[in-house]
Amino acid sequence: MSAPARPQASASLFDTAIGICAIAWSATGVLRFALPDPDPATTRTYILRNHRLVEIHEADPTPDIAEAITRIQAHLTGDLDDLRWIALDTTRFNDFDRAVYEVTRAIDPGHTLNYGAVANAIGAPGGAQAVGQSLGRNPIPLIIPCHRVLAADHALHGFSAPGGITTKQHLLEIERTPGFGEPTLF
Repeated sequence: MSAPARPQASASLFDTAIGICAIAWSATGVLRFALPDPDPATTRTYILRNHRLVEIHEADPTPDIAEAITRIQAHLTGDLDDLRWIALDTTRFNDFDRAVYEVTRAIDPGHTLNYGAVANAIGAPGGAQAVGQSLGRNPIPLIIPCHRVLAADHALHGFSAPGGITTKQHLLEIERTPGFGEPTLF
């Protein structure tokens, strides 16, 4: 008797104003997103890597994913979209991560929260570090906008996507977040 077939998902790479991004999706919704790596081959390898027992294969986008790609491309040129309308596949998230991502996804472009505020919003006061760890595991950055969560002092500490905090700062600048990308007096 053969082993049951593993769930299947699809992925596609696409060009944006900040570089080659990638998206992977199941029948339910997006399950992984990749911000650009300086080497597009690294982005391809990451997006096609099996995701929690789901086999991912490169494919042409479905109509819904094609629309998501179009809106992500526009967002990254400054035509902002909260991207909340994009369906996600969260079936493999634990309850804590799901709660953190739900609060994070509600942050509008141009706005931020700190890790402690996210922890308080999910009923985990004092859980700022756990929130940071959860966001570090976020497999769907930008669509789940973990770059909009900052340290209590409004500083940029850590960002697990390629480019680290430089990418985080650039995304905040694109979204015209106050305090990022603005000229200073001195």
